[in-house]
Amino acid sequence: MENDDSRIPTLREINNMLNERLHMITSVVPIPPMAPSTTGAQGPTPHPSSTKLKPLKSPISPGELSVIEKSKQLAAWTAVDEHVLPDYRVIGIGSGSTVPYVVERIVSQGAEANKDRVFIPTGFQSKELIVSSGLSLGDVDQYPTIDVTLDGADEVDTQLNCIKGGGACHLREKVLAEAATTRVYICNQFILVADYRKNVEYLGTNFKAGVPIEVVPFAYAKVLQNLHQVLDSPKATLRMAVAKAGPVVTDNGNFVIDAPFDINKMKEPYTIMAQIKMLTGVVEVGLFCHMARAAYFGNQDGSVTVKWNDGKIQEVQATQS
Repeated sequence: MENDDSRIPTLREINNMLNERLHMITSVVPIPPMAPSTTGAQGPTPHPSSTKLKPLKSPISPGELSVIEKSKQLAAWTAVDEHVLPDYRVIGIGSGSTVPYVVERIVSQGAEANKDRVFIPTGFQSKELIVSSGLSLGDVDQYPTIDVTLDGADEVDTQLNCIKGGGACHLREKVLAEAATTRVYICNQFILVADYRKNVEYLGTNFKAGVPIEVVPFAYAKVLQNLHQVLDSPKATLRMAVAKAGPVVTDNGNFVIDAPFDINKMKEPYTIMAQIKMLTGVVEVGLFCHMARAAYFGNQDGSVTVKWNDGKIQEVQATQS
């Protein structure tokens, strides 16, 4: 009887063939054992050197804090306790006056908890905080998916939309915010920490400088013209440096325009953001809409108000110390 070459191999036969081929490959080029994934099937694995414990240092100098600073500290500590979970390995660190307290709390979790963690900065301030505290520095190029990002804000409305970019870092800040909103099983993990002055009903209430807009240098004049004449922001101006002649230059080599809008327009920040983003020459807009999961505000009396993106509001009482 002739062999039937058209016969379909059984599953067992296919598995045997695959195992034989795998054995042939590994006998020539051994496959190293894989380290367990820390952020899912595609997540990063710790760098070999990260298994060595190293001393960590708090960025906050010992001393008596004012009531408002204690409230900012409590807000940051509470945010870290709620959102920097033991199995999280890639953490985004933002900028602002509350962020040193965020790093302080992370450091207090100990060297063992932080040995396999990587911290991604949004700018120079957060990079210095990470390095000076002895934490492991990483970059979003290496870790495009982040477990959680904690950041400050210039202002936050009732829907947790916020203005960022007072420090001219909003492009990188938005990248890290979005990187923390791509997890399959959690809608987002972008967490805001600020003081009570940033807690408003509508954006633009206290932060009068306007919406920060990063633009490529050769297009700034045309973008300004469009803001003045098309988008109805007649007071939009190029941000100038304080201690040097000329405009502020971002870490990306771009200019920043600050564009104030009236309160009625700011009631719909997503619309304003989309309109600005469509202007040729605009790199990024400092309006973060529908991104934050929660915001922690330090109050004047030392307490903390926590607002969630589902509308829930919690109060955390001031510490006694």
